[in-house]
Amino acid sequence: MSNEKQRREALVYHAKPQPGKIKVVPTKPYATQRDLALAYSPGVAEPCLEIHKNKEDVYKYTSKGNTVAVISNGTAVLGLGNIGPEASKPVMEGKSLLFKIFADIDGIDIELDTEDVDKFIETVKIIAPTFGGINLEDIKAPEAFEIERRLKEELDIPVMHDDQHGTAIISAAALLNALELAEKKMEEVKIVVSGAGAAAISCTRLYQAFGAKRENIVMLDSKGVIRSDRNNLSSQKAEFSTHRKIDTLEEAMIDADVFIGLSMADVLSPEMLKTMANDPIVFAMANPNPEIAYDLAIKTREDVIMATGRSDHPNQVNNVLGFPFIFRGALDVRATKINEDMKMAAVRALADLTKEAVPEQVNITYDTTRLTFGRDYIIPKPFDPRLIAKIPPAVAKAAMDSGVARSPIKDWDKYEEELLQRSGNDNKVVRMLHNRAKVNPKKIVFAEAELLDVLKAAQIVYEEGIAIPILLGNKEKIEELKVELEFDADVEIIDPRAEEFKALRKKYAQRLYELRQRKGETLYSATVNMGKRNYFGAMMVLEGAADGMLSGYSRAYPKVLRPVFEVIGKANGVQKASTVNIMITERGPLFLADTSINIDPSAEELAEITQMTAQVASTFGFNPVIAMLSYSNYGSSNHPKAKKVNDAVRILHEKYPSLVVDGEVQTDFALSKEMSDVNFSFSKISNQKVNTLIFPNLDSANITYKLLKQLNGASSIGPIMVGLRKAVHILQLGASVDEMVNMTAVAVIDAQEREKRRMAKTKQ
Repeated sequence: MSNEKQRREALVYHAKPQPGKIKVVPTKPYATQRDLALAYSPGVAEPCLEIHKNKEDVYKYTSKGNTVAVISNGTAVLGLGNIGPEASKPVMEGKSLLFKIFADIDGIDIELDTEDVDKFIETVKIIAPTFGGINLEDIKAPEAFEIERRLKEELDIPVMHDDQHGTAIISAAALLNALELAEKKMEEVKIVVSGAGAAAISCTRLYQAFGAKRENIVMLDSKGVIRSDRNNLSSQKAEFSTHRKIDTLEEAMIDADVFIGLSMADVLSPEMLKTMANDPIVFAMANPNPEIAYDLAIKTREDVIMATGRSDHPNQVNNVLGFPFIFRGALDVRATKINEDMKMAAVRALADLTKEAVPEQVNITYDTTRLTFGRDYIIPKPFDPRLIAKIPPAVAKAAMDSGVARSPIKDWDKYEEELLQRSGNDNKVVRMLHNRAKVNPKKIVFAEAELLDVLKAAQIVYEEGIAIPILLGNKEKIEELKVELEFDADVEIIDPRAEEFKALRKKYAQRLYELRQRKGETLYSATVNMGKRNYFGAMMVLEGAADGMLSGYSRAYPKVLRPVFEVIGKANGVQKASTVNIMITERGPLFLADTSINIDPSAEELAEITQMTAQVASTFGFNPVIAMLSYSNYGSSNHPKAKKVNDAVRILHEKYPSLVVDGEVQTDFALSKEMSDVNFSFSKISNQKVNTLIFPNLDSANITYKLLKQLNGASSIGPIMVGLRKAVHILQLGASVDEMVNMTAVAVIDAQEREKRRMAKTKQ
C-alpha cells in the first residue's frame, strides 16, 4: 500500500461514517416519560442528595467508578513530537478505545491547551471529581515526571502516566522471565539502557525495585553515556549517572547481560551484540523499527533472548498488556492511587501467567501447536483471554494489602466471573481470525473480482497479508478497477472465457465431465459450465491451483451453491453439508447453525450439523457448549417438531458423550445460566455459558441471525460452509467489504486446518 493511499484510508477511517472513534451510549432505559423523569428532573435529585450526604456514594449512583480520563497536552505524541492538544486528540481517542475493548473501562479523552506544569496540574485537579482514575499520556519529559508526582500526591484517585509505567511493567515481567531462562540474577546482571526519556527512566526504576543494582546500570541519551561528570543533567538523568569512564554504547555493551532499547532504530550493531555476555537479553523496543532488527539479532547470536515492540516477532512488549487491566483492578477497589506495590503485582502476574498452560484459543490464534514458556515466549500474548481475569485481581489485592483500597473485594470467585463477563463484548474474534490467517496466508479465488466491493476486499486481504488473492473475471475491467483503487500489486487475474485459458478450461471441463458423467453432465455442458466463474473457481480449488474460494456477493445463495456442490462435493462420511454463522454479540461470540442450507433437517441430520458446528467452535479456540433449540423444554411437548430435536440430543449423547450439548430447550433458558440452573439442573448445559445454538430448521436459524445482525447490531461472520471436501465459502448476497474480508480469513484458516490434517496423515 502506498503511503498516500494509507494516509487517505486513515483519514477516511477517522472521518466516516461519523467523526472520531468513541461516543457516549446510555446505560439506562429512556423510552418513556417515566424513564426521563427518573434520569433527570425530578428523579435525579434523589441520588444528588444521597451523594451530598456521603460523597463516596458517587460511585454507587454514577459512572465515576468505571470512567478514566485520558489526558494530554500533545507535547510528546507517539513519534510525532510536540504537535499540540488538538492534533493529539485522535491518539487519546484511540487510547480510550483500547480501555473499552480490553477492560470495559469508559475512557474519556481530554486535551489541555497548556505546557505550564502548574496550570496542567491545577486543571486536572479541578476536573478530577468526574473520574475514577487519570491516565496521563504523551507529555514530554521532564515535565511528565513532575505532573505525575504531584497529581499522585494531591489526588485521591489512581493516576498513572502510561508512557512511563506501561512499558516498564510489561518489560519488567519479560525481564524476570528472561533472567530465569538465562539462569541469571537481577541483582548481578549488567544492564545497558539506550534512551533516557520518561519510559527509560521508569523502566530502570522498576528494575531496581526488583533488585537491579544502580552500579550495574549504564544509561545513554542522545549525547552518549550519562556520566556523573557531565554538566546540566536533569535530576532524573543524574539518578542513573555512572562513574565508569566510558563514553559510547559500544563500550557499554562489552560483557553486558541486558540491553534495554527505548531510543531509535539500528543503534545496536551486530558487532556490539557479539561483545555481550553469554545468553544476552536484548529488548529492542523502539517503534516501528527496533534498535537492532529481530532477524539480524537472532542470526548474530543463537543464544540471544530477544523482545521488541513489534507484533510480527515473538515477545512483543505491548502496553495493552498492562494499562487496561491495571486501571481495572484499581477502579474495582476504588484505590486512592496506583502505587509501586500494585505495579509490581502486575509485573509478577504477567510473568507468572506466561508459565501457565496456554489456552488452545491462544495457540490457534498464533498458529502454533503449543506456546510454552521459553525463549520465544517470555510474555503473554495480547489476545490472551486470561489477562482480564489474572491482572486486575493481582492489582486489586495489592491495593488492599498496601492500604489504598476503599472498597475491598470479598468474593474473589465472583469478581473473576464478573471480569470474564466484561471481556465478552468486543470484536476479539475478528482480530484473532485476521491474526491467525496472516501466519500462513493461502491462495483464495475471488470469483466476482469484476465488482468493485469484491476487489476492495481482495485488495485489503492482500495488503494486510491475510490471503493471496486470485481474481476471476474480465482482465481489462479488473485492471481498470485496480487503477481506480490504487491496487498496484501484481496479483493473478484469470478470465475463464479468455483465449489464453482455453487449454485450462478444456482440462477442467474434462475433469468435471469425469466427475458427473453419470449425473447428467455431458462434455458439452461441462465445457459451457467451465466458462462460468463459479464452476471454474471451484475446479481450481479441487485441482490444487488454489487453496480456497469465495463467491456469492452478487447472486442468490442457491445459484452459487449448485456449482460448488457439483464440483467440490461433500467430504467423506458427511451426509449433509451445512453452514455456521458466528455472531459477535455483547455476551461474546455465538455459533449458530444451520443458517443457510438445510430447510428441515431430520434428527440424524441435526446431530451431524451439531457435531460439525462443534468442530468449527473448537477450530476457533472455543470449547463448545451447545443448546439444541426448540419451542419446548426437555420433553414438555410430544409434537413431532419437538421430538425431532429431542431425538437429535439422544443421538449426540450416545455418539459423542463428552460433547457438552443438551435440549430440546427454549432460547431464553439456553442463554440464561440462572434460569437453566433453577429449572433444569439435570441438564448438561445447566449453569454453563452456552456459546453454540443449533436451530430445528432453516427458517428459525436464518431469521434469527439476520434479526440479530440488523436490530442488535451484532456482527456476523459467515455463513461458514462445513462438510465440503475443500475450503469453499459462499457469501450472503450483498455482503459488506468487511464481511468479505472476514470470510476470506475464515477461508484461509479452513485451508490451513485441511493442510495440517493432510500433513498429519502423511506422517502416519
